[in-house]
Amino acid sequence: MVIKNAIICDSDGKREGNFTIEDRSDKVIDAKGAYLIPAIVDLNVRLHDSVLNSQNIKNISNEAKKGGVGHLVLNADTTPAIDTQSVFEFAQNGLRDIEGAKVDLMLNALKEDGTLSNIAILLKQGAIAVYMSTIAKNDVAIKIAQYIQMYGGTLFCKAEDNSLKKSGVMLDGDINARLGLAGIPDLSEVLHVSRMIEIARHFKIKILFKAIASPRSISLITQAKKEGVEVSCEVSLHHLINSDETCANFNTTAKLDPPLMGDKDVKLLQDALLNNQIDMLTLLHQPSSPLNKEVAFYDAAYGCESLGDALPLYYTKLVKSGLISMEKLVELISLKPKQTIEKKLSYVLFDPEESYVVENSNSLYQGEKIFGKVIPLQ
Repeated sequence: MVIKNAIICDSDGKREGNFTIEDRSDKVIDAKGAYLIPAIVDLNVRLHDSVLNSQNIKNISNEAKKGGVGHLVLNADTTPAIDTQSVFEFAQNGLRDIEGAKVDLMLNALKEDGTLSNIAILLKQGAIAVYMSTIAKNDVAIKIAQYIQMYGGTLFCKAEDNSLKKSGVMLDGDINARLGLAGIPDLSEVLHVSRMIEIARHFKIKILFKAIASPRSISLITQAKKEGVEVSCEVSLHHLINSDETCANFNTTAKLDPPLMGDKDVKLLQDALLNNQIDMLTLLHQPSSPLNKEVAFYDAAYGCESLGDALPLYYTKLVKSGLISMEKLVELISLKPKQTIEKKLSYVLFDPEESYVVENSNSLYQGEKIFGKVIPLQ
């Protein structure tokens, strides 16, 4: 396939010209000045209500393709969790005949009772990565690190303290106090980032910290990188541009995990982005049914929807706003995530001149005008 008259933006930089995609097709497409970029790779996607079944997998794959996502990795803490051979095989069966974005599976290193899943077998069966929450006790976390040391790859780690977050529903600060809601201190994340950095240092393994929200965590990760520790961090678009003020009026769409930070921390996260301290981005897609979302804030499920508007949202909020360049965006949403899972990139055309209004009551950006149209190539 040949793409003519495109603005190509990839690992070789930004330039105008023609581009050949080796797919055994003789098709020629005139891009008419649209961007040709690697499709988004999102490593932190959840299914509808976190329920693992073939229909939910198919739906998420199609929704992702619509938003310019070419490859996604499903989170392992589904219902049922991907922590046994039978569940993994069940999930693999759901990957058959999907026509949207490519989908890979991570495995949950921890079973519900806190013991280890059979990591070795699940990796051999094709799990793309090992996922763990830091609710794991030290001895279990060390065993997981030893598996990573033995089999290679990157440990996907969610830094959280169960004892600090179990009663909270948003950031502990002025806004939660005003709303009368229990708060979660950012120490819930920071303490365990520090702990897992030392485990990565000791066992010489790679760790990707999932959906980091605290600027202090990013500072710790940045310092560890300077010291030769192979750690990296992922941050959601929502945390870069929304503060906990978005939770005002008990807006359950803004109830996210991790919780949105305060105004000052949002600015610090943006500074970290500009200083190349953030390695990759996610949309933290976590769709929920009205039954689980349109309830009191305390009882509402975590998460919001954004996958179907992915590339226009990234472009509007980060590039068109002037925060970062298109080249930097491609690095954060495509190139760096792809390197983590070592997969081949697909491509999409993106016309930034188009615009539309988001019509999704489960989106943080409902009613907002965003720019860009995704033009799939396949």
